[in-house]
Amino acid sequence: MTTPTVIAMWSGPRNISTAMMRSWENREDTEVWDEPLYAYYLSRTGIIHPGRDEIIAAGQTDWKEVTTHCCQAPKGTGVFFQKHMAHHLLPEVDRSWLRQVHNCFLIRDPREVVNSYARVREQPNLMDLGFVEQRQIFDDVRTMTGGTPIVIDSRDVLENPGSMLKQMCDSLDLEYSERMLDWPAGPRSSDGAWAPYWYASVESSTGFSPYIERKIQLPAHLEALAESGVEHYQRLYAERIRP
Repeated sequence: MTTPTVIAMWSGPRNISTAMMRSWENREDTEVWDEPLYAYYLSRTGIIHPGRDEIIAAGQTDWKEVTTHCCQAPKGTGVFFQKHMAHHLLPEVDRSWLRQVHNCFLIRDPREVVNSYARVREQPNLMDLGFVEQRQIFDDVRTMTGGTPIVIDSRDVLENPGSMLKQMCDSLDLEYSERMLDWPAGPRSSDGAWAPYWYASVESSTGFSPYIERKIQLPAHLEALAESGVEHYQRLYAERIRP
């Protein structure tokens, strides 16, 4: 039997991470797992997110159990795609398991992230957004493996979905499928317990929406927050797959 391809995609919030999960789930050979460390993260930090108690009750709060299962594709699965939020990987979590999976990084311009996130949570901070953690995980993976992990920018995907997804598949030694470009609207049984609070847009989608460049004006405190993520974003941006 062919060894399954296990993919851990590290994103931050207010990116196209759920659309990417839809894209991969629409392949015939793929099973997905939606933010497996979220329940642990909420339980450990005590942070208040919409649906917090539901998420903890529905998920696994032992990070050792989670990371063990992250390395084990479901039986009969060709591709096991995991959507992770980078800030859910708290410092206490042993990262040696990252050697056993293909780590990919989905990045987005910090000003776009902050502008979007501030619409749903009034007082975001750097720890909510995952910029620092993405760079740390990227550096850890490169140190552990001696190779450069896959990095894709959300704007590149929205402007060139077919090209970017094909290059991502090529980098993973997987056959590209045009099924990745569109999917049926609606919820999925694979969606996390937080879907009712966050997934309205993606549930109405049937594919990647075209990128629209917007003029963003942020108040001073949010501009400073976005600026604090720029260095980390640019570090990964320099390593991204080009369209």
